[in-house]
Amino acid sequence: MAKENSNSSNVFETSGSDAKPPIFSRHSKLPVPTKKQRETERRDKKSRRRQRYVEKDGRCNVQHGNVRETYRYLTDIFTTLVDLKWRVSLLVFILAYAITWLFFGVIWWFIAYCRGDLDHLEDQNWTPCVNNLNGFVSAFLFSIETETTIGYGHRVITDKCPEGIVLLLLQAILGSMVNAFMVGCMFVKISQPNKRAETLVFSSHAVISLRDDRLCLMFRVGDLRNSHIVEASIRAKLIKSKQTLEGEFIPLNQTDINVGFETGDDRLFLVSPLIISHEINEHSPFWEVSKHQLEKDEFEIVVILEGMVEATGMTCQARSSYLVDEVLWGHRFMSVLTLEDGFYEVDYNSFHQTFEVPTPSCSARELAEATARMDAHLYWSIPSQLDEKVEEGTEKEAGSKERNGSLTNCENESKL
Repeated sequence: MAKENSNSSNVFETSGSDAKPPIFSRHSKLPVPTKKQRETERRDKKSRRRQRYVEKDGRCNVQHGNVRETYRYLTDIFTTLVDLKWRVSLLVFILAYAITWLFFGVIWWFIAYCRGDLDHLEDQNWTPCVNNLNGFVSAFLFSIETETTIGYGHRVITDKCPEGIVLLLLQAILGSMVNAFMVGCMFVKISQPNKRAETLVFSSHAVISLRDDRLCLMFRVGDLRNSHIVEASIRAKLIKSKQTLEGEFIPLNQTDINVGFETGDDRLFLVSPLIISHEINEHSPFWEVSKHQLEKDEFEIVVILEGMVEATGMTCQARSSYLVDEVLWGHRFMSVLTLEDGFYEVDYNSFHQTFEVPTPSCSARELAEATARMDAHLYWSIPSQLDEKVEEGTEKEAGSKERNGSLTNCENESKL
């Protein structure tokens, strides 16, 4: 018997007609994986590296390529500058001022050169365009003083230079425009509510379990700040490949997941963590998905939380996603809210924790059909009021057995 066990330990487990004798290498007694086994391992590794459409931190994993109409970015130059990275924005901010100062400094030096002011620096009877302007450096400094309205009083324009007066007006107007544009860009970029979304958290996993005798897909959201999100709303999208009846293949088809739009449950009062529930009914994309099918399926659930920041009044959006591996069948979230002395306390250590609960492994459609068959049987098996109590007890036992049998058959059908 021990000899048979030692021989069987060197053989890979195969099933049915696919069973083949093991392949041994010349330098080792261990079996070499077959081609089919290597392909299976390769598929398993590929499945573990599933590509996300939206990352867990909310960043969309999409890049635009071969954009030929780049002029559209220049037509909306304000938004383009706001969307730039901080190091690029600071570089543009510095260059915008430096170039305008240098440009008008050259013009002030050129006017002084053409008028001959640089040749009469020591002549007390000569009236220059700008007093105490003796070179390019002083012209550059005068340009900075004019545009920033510093006015040190050492270099000043005279009334004998009409071209200088015109240039002074142009620089004052253009300088005001540059200030308004660049300061506005920096203010909008600083006050963007993107960082507010960092304190809006989503549970690391989504769960599927029974709630009020109905299969529901659930995930949890929470706000770490004391300042609330006003008019908060939640949405969910199913990202899955689809092929239409005409043969068209849609690689990233978006299907809406109802999380309470019709009943108003999608409008959240996000003071404490909330569990968002999607009832899997005949209108749900998960209506015919069982536990066994869920393990083989490929999709992504994108959840979007939107609202207005109470402190600033600006709109904020937080995003996250769940892959198939992050959807737990037959689990429920741990409670995080406890009642203390005069207040409620939220324990965020249990925010992502779940625990297993008894849940049928069949699809919601199969569960609804089994429940309907059970209800129909109980309806027709109700005894008459004239029947004896013994018969009533018998019928009740039969009804309970029928209910348990229906759920058992539901699970068995899903496994098959």
